[in-house]
Amino acid sequence: MKVIGLIGGMSWESSVLYYQILNRKTQEILGGSHSSDCLMYSVDFGEIAMLQHQGDWESLEKKMIAAAQRLERGGADIILICTNTMHKMAEAIEQNTNIPLLHIVDSTAEDIQKKSYTKLGMLATKFSMEEDFLKNRYKTKYGIETMVPEAEQRNEVHRIIYEELVQGIIKESSRQYYLKIIDDLVKNGAEAIILGCTEIELLIKPEDVSVDLFATAKLHAEKAVDWALS
Repeated sequence: MKVIGLIGGMSWESSVLYYQILNRKTQEILGGSHSSDCLMYSVDFGEIAMLQHQGDWESLEKKMIAAAQRLERGGADIILICTNTMHKMAEAIEQNTNIPLLHIVDSTAEDIQKKSYTKLGMLATKFSMEEDFLKNRYKTKYGIETMVPEAEQRNEVHRIIYEELVQGIIKESSRQYYLKIIDDLVKNGAEAIILGCTEIELLIKPEDVSVDLFATAKLHAEKAVDWALS
């Protein structure tokens, strides 16, 4: 099995999810007591979140490159950024390392294409919903249009992520708020929903909705196992 390198800690709540998925998927394929051959470099999300909200993406890029290079020196064969938002630095990481990066959009879009969907709602951080680094990749590479909630809803989705989910706080009121937004997106033409922030998978489950959910962390991690065992 090739070694999977994970840039984690953004937040550690979803990094736990990545680790579980990697190992369960590996055991499912290989059986017995097999588990994933992986490395994780986990950052301090307090520092990351502060720099994000200050708009200091240059400092964040340096941190992400340094984390990826540590994984490469440690023997990783591939890099995963265990968060959607920090894929803003994906190209910079690719340019400063010598091992492949498995992009979270690619893992998700390939699964979406199996269902032939072309227009999906996306819930994520404000950075991911309002900037184009994810939406453009879905559109230009895969022909997938992404819809996002209206401004007031985007603000609340973002607040719930940073004030609740990254701290492991799961509230029923927040679940219901997200479900209302999903319902609005579907009414406005979304065929399915992308959970475009890895922590949202802690709050919203497939059984909560009547449309298909594309859980980016799960798809990303499972794709990494398939790659590592190929």
